[in-house]
Amino acid sequence: MTGTDDTRKQQICILGSTGSIGTQTLDVIRRHRDRYEAYCLTANTRTAELAAQAREFRPACVVIADESRYDEMKALLGDCKDIKIYAGAAALDQVVEAEPVDMVLAAMVGFAGLKPVIHAIKAGKKICLANKETLVVAGELICSLAQEHRSPILPVDSEHSAIFQSLVGEDCNEIEKILLTASGGPFRTFPLEKMKNVTAADALRHPTWDMGAKITIDSASMMNKGFEVIEARWLFGIPADKIQVLVHPQSIVHSAVQFRDGAVKAQLGVPDMRLPIQYAMSFPERLQLDLPRLDLFKQPLEFFEPDLKKFPCLALAYEAIRRGGNMPCIMNAANETANLAFRQGRCGFLQMADIISETMERTPYIARPTLDDYFATDREARQTAATLL
Repeated sequence: MTGTDDTRKQQICILGSTGSIGTQTLDVIRRHRDRYEAYCLTANTRTAELAAQAREFRPACVVIADESRYDEMKALLGDCKDIKIYAGAAALDQVVEAEPVDMVLAAMVGFAGLKPVIHAIKAGKKICLANKETLVVAGELICSLAQEHRSPILPVDSEHSAIFQSLVGEDCNEIEKILLTASGGPFRTFPLEKMKNVTAADALRHPTWDMGAKITIDSASMMNKGFEVIEARWLFGIPADKIQVLVHPQSIVHSAVQFRDGAVKAQLGVPDMRLPIQYAMSFPERLQLDLPRLDLFKQPLEFFEPDLKKFPCLALAYEAIRRGGNMPCIMNAANETANLAFRQGRCGFLQMADIISETMERTPYIARPTLDDYFATDREARQTAATLL
């Protein structure tokens, strides 16, 4: 809790409130209205969904990132005089700095989430981080800023939350290895030949998690797991070669930590994102959460090594973090471009990795990038990837 009055409701700014993580965060607030209030809700283009959320939760303000939809947003909330309406990227940067905001739930998808998170960190806000690209693109910078401004970053991803929970109470005990679990996605058992012809509709049928389209495709290619390796490297200060990916189809063991004495601590639970979201919001306290309880009698727990020939995106992520500098930024920009093209039917599933790999080779490498370098790199890598489609 912040401040001296522990009875005051925590004010939350949700970046990306209409997406999968955002809507589940609102469900957590709905269950704990005595503790939390939505101070600001934001969306990119979904005006109708944002307006419906605003009518239920009555935030102080809403932001629609797409400025062309400002008039539409005003019309939808015209009778809600108590809710201020803003539009544009600059408004996102400003709202996270608002004095009443206690925590920022960063659930925007993609590179666009980077700047608002940086503004929130510089304002000293607690960050509940679900935006993978923030640490993938600029992990070193983000960690440095968080330390400088004393802005705590708590992971919302189920895997990183599991690692975080496994480390509570371990203080300075040496980590020997992080065991990062992956569902394997819908194509885990497919032979390579069959994967050449899969469609976006096939890839969007995730076996265990209900996520947004972009992240679901990343999960199918295992690029999502590569992102999580890079995130774990920065969140927990562990070299990537000490982070092992395990394919675990049941998604019950969310991740684990192996210590220097050989002991392994893991966090298990049903696959429901509301648990890690709520834990990030309430840490160090655990609040009541009425979800189905885990029944270990119902299914076995299986673990497999990932097949890097079938899922080269995971290998590309390890290569990007090994090379460091702006290479993860290049990789991310190329992936966002290729991912969108695949969803639109403009490239094949296996072609995505080829585009990312070639973009990583063609885009100029910068060993110690500044924030401006990241933005320039992102633009250039997207242009390069687009020419390869």
